[in-house]
Amino acid sequence: MLKVLKSGFFTTIQDGGRFGYLNKGVPVSGFMDTSSASKINLLLENEANAALIETTMTGPTLEFGKRTYICLGGAQLSVTLNNEPIQDYKVYKVEKGDIISYGKLKKGFRSYLGVKGGFKTPKILGSQSLYLPITSKNHLDDGSTVDYTMCELFVPKTSELKVDSFLNETVLYVTEGPEFHILSKRQLEELFFKDFKISNQNDRMAYQIEEKITGHKVSMLTSATLPGTVQLTPSGKLIILMKDGQTTGGYPRVLQLTDRAISILAQKKFGDKVSFKVLK
Repeated sequence: MLKVLKSGFFTTIQDGGRFGYLNKGVPVSGFMDTSSASKINLLLENEANAALIETTMTGPTLEFGKRTYICLGGAQLSVTLNNEPIQDYKVYKVEKGDIISYGKLKKGFRSYLGVKGGFKTPKILGSQSLYLPITSKNHLDDGSTVDYTMCELFVPKTSELKVDSFLNETVLYVTEGPEFHILSKRQLEELFFKDFKISNQNDRMAYQIEEKITGHKVSMLTSATLPGTVQLTPSGKLIILMKDGQTTGGYPRVLQLTDRAISILAQKKFGDKVSFKVLK
């Protein structure tokens, strides 16, 4: 078992996501930053969607109950294993009683921790991703335990990756949403020729943009949405749905973020700047 000594700000279990239930109102959930998570599972030679621990802003303090191999990635934090610094995208062996501790956030917002074979928690509707009310809780508390399979020996084909970090990237590539056609020339100029700040209203459900653009008077029926859907409210506010976002909405869906853009946005926090660019 892995024991959570201190849980950090918002520490959760996520995998590749919960698919096939959007028509029942169940969000996809899963890794907010799929790009970083996939590299960790690749290094550990896990299944692509194997469950990882996802941390937000400040990380936890964790104690390992049996031998395994671990890998970190995503946001850059000061992380130590038994008080010795460790680096991202590198495989390390851990023993029973070893403690990993997260320190100061340097860059980005969400970090991932993987173990060889992935964390072993119950699957609900085909996924281990924590999301209330589908699961009994949405994050790990102090004193929580998470199971994993002991791994006595693992010789990775690649023990570390030199990753070109996208934590500094600010351009969010998008495709046209179903209601893109409602946008006026003025609204298009406001969308694509300026930078926007992330508001303090941001979480796994949605990111809101601080600045508004020109509003609209379009009335529409509630329609399906996806992670990465950009909604425009009548007042001109932009709301970007994320992995735990609602599955339907009544605001025009003017843009749709690419998968990579969702990962880039997932690493942004209050005050960070982004811009939109249509994928050609």
